Amino acid sequence: MYKKYNFDGVIVENMHDIPYVCSRDSGPEVLSVMTAVCVEVKKLLPNIACGVQILAAMNREALAVAFASGMQFIRSEAYVFSHVADEGLMNACCGPLLRYRKHIGAESILVFTDIKKKHCSHAITADVTIKQTAEAAKFFLADGVIVTGSQTAESPIMSDVDSVLQVSDMPVLIGSGITSDNLTQFLQRKVNALIIGSEFKRNGLWSNEIDEQRISRFVDLYNTHQN
Repeated sequence: MYKKYNFDGVIVENMHDIPYVCSRDSGPEVLSVMTAVCVEVKKLLPNIACGVQILAAMNREALAVAFASGMQFIRSEAYVFSHVADEGLMNACCGPLLRYRKHIGAESILVFTDIKKKHCSHAITADVTIKQTAEAAKFFLADGVIVTGSQTAESPIMSDVDSVLQVSDMPVLIGSGITSDNLTQFLQRKVNALIIGSEFKRNGLWSNEIDEQRISRFVDLYNTHQN
């Protein structure tokens, strides 16, 4: 479906693997399945950017899967600054992650990271603004930052988006809450990419099946704006 409508890229994510676990509690079956799925996705979509995210915060594992399956990027969690997630305390991973990327020869794989991530408490870094978080991610060599709302399908606060866009030479992706109704607001801000999930599902619910009518309507609106 995404190939049919000429999307620029796709992300494979184990969203239905509830409840999520971190690396210390995960078994090898997760990586085996994700690798197999990503290999097949890349076969179907050889000419567009493909990425992977493995919940929860399995960033090194995502790099390994991306490298093995020929994907171009990962979506990372907890890249800079700690936070408390549904799954527990998440500590910053950027140093070990990028060293691992170099160690396995996967430096061509981009790392796009969430900042002030959804479904998390950021009280322990309440004195650090989202712009400062983006600046830290840039300093620690992230390839782009992802801004979200507080939960899946919730749009980011526009002032947060505007603040992050002030960080020069840092690609900004919107990672939740993009709909046909608010698409224009984000395109006017010239963000670099939109990550869309729930809007393309029946009734706008992430766990439902893909709804082609919703995709077609959204693509028509996007193309109208671009033209």
